[in-house]
Amino acid sequence: MSPDQYCESKVHESGSNLVAAFKILDAEPRGAITALYAFCREVDDIVDECSEPDLARIKLAWWRDEIGRLFDQRPGHPVSQALSPRIDRYALPQGQFLEIIQGCEMDLDQNRYARWSDLDLYCDRVAGAVGLLSARIFGSVNPAVLEYALLLGRALQYTNIIRDVGDDARRGRIYIPAEALQQHGVDAASILRYEHSVAFQAAMADMARRAHALYDQALGRLPRTDRAAQRPGLIMAAIYRELLRLVESESFQVLHQRISVAPARKLWLAWKASLGMMPA
Repeated sequence: MSPDQYCESKVHESGSNLVAAFKILDAEPRGAITALYAFCREVDDIVDECSEPDLARIKLAWWRDEIGRLFDQRPGHPVSQALSPRIDRYALPQGQFLEIIQGCEMDLDQNRYARWSDLDLYCDRVAGAVGLLSARIFGSVNPAVLEYALLLGRALQYTNIIRDVGDDARRGRIYIPAEALQQHGVDAASILRYEHSVAFQAAMADMARRAHALYDQALGRLPRTDRAAQRPGLIMAAIYRELLRLVESESFQVLHQRISVAPARKLWLAWKASLGMMPA
């Protein structure tokens, strides 16, 4: 199995919404973005699947060293080998790979967030940095496009958090900031007991409004001249915003189920966005 084939397998087995967005790309940028997301899966899986935090730290430290070897042109892992010829081609900054690892480490250091600003830092590391790297692969280092990519990454991560409240609670994690829970009178322990309530629904609605605002801000930053190149991100925005609206329509019943967009609907949204139609 070649490094690129390894990355393709890693991304496809995740069942990610990303697959639909990647299909519109030519072979070379598709290989680059697949390698990037395979890296994200490698480091994210360490935190989600490793039951011993100390062992997870050792594995993340190995990846930090591996990124150093990658940028020294000595990659050892198949994902790093797939990334290697693309680092210079797309001018991918080393620091943004390290930020992704740092974001994953935050899941080992804390399972609560006090303020919205704390959550935004986490989102910018685990998703915003990915967005910035992706924007470069899609073909732009325009400051406005990079600002769009950072905000879109944050919006996508907010949506993930809203969808995954129940799954995260089963791991003892609550990403909704304590200040939001306090504002709406939600006891954090009730989330860990999977108790849906009017107060919980109000807190989730607040977070959903913030996510919608982030989508609007991100799309508002994207110059018209860059929309064609950034179509994969627009596809992601369309699918994830549809997911957000679906969760809203289900009254945020996310503690006992995982809500998802139907495959046929994803394909329709991807087709629509691929034609350059901005997601609403």
